[in-house]
Amino acid sequence: MSESGSTDLQDKKFNYVFTWFDQNGDGLVTQDDIEKTSKLFAALADDSDEKNKSAMHKGFMNWWHLLLDARADKASEQIGKEEFIRIMHAVVIAPKNFEIAVGNIVDGLLGALDRDGNGSLSQEEYVGMYNKLGIPPATSGEAFKRLDRNGSGEISREEFNQALFEYYLSADPNAPGNWLLGPMDALQ
Repeated sequence: MSESGSTDLQDKKFNYVFTWFDQNGDGLVTQDDIEKTSKLFAALADDSDEKNKSAMHKGFMNWWHLLLDARADKASEQIGKEEFIRIMHAVVIAPKNFEIAVGNIVDGLLGALDRDGNGSLSQEEYVGMYNKLGIPPATSGEAFKRLDRNGSGEISREEFNQALFEYYLSADPNAPGNWLLGPMDALQ
């Protein structure tokens, strides 16, 4: 563990999220980057699915406001990688904050992707989602196998939530949730 109580593994995962959020690749996350990320996720929903698009957008905007409120330089509305990682540890993963940011995104995402309405994601739904977000099917297919803990061929809301909590909160390098965004060795 580092001085802040974080682990190298968590830092690695948060660095990957930062890179994903930094839509223009300039080394800073801004509201524009978060809006673009939100639109990528909203595009996963059907055109008429305003409820789930709105939930995801609300989650991303909550996340952005958590980042803004915790930044050191209150005059700047951009956040660099080191500060992003610091804020993730100090603020975003706190239980009350995690739910208003990531929880809203997940609720909207699962609602949008569960096309057959059975309360879980099939491998096709899961792999299709990540393919549209730029993660190759081979990677997300392997992740699906790891996240489908009971081997049912579906990822339940509970399994998806467990994966999220492990991804953002766990320091266990063997936690299946580490595969949420692909193999850990692919993370930078």
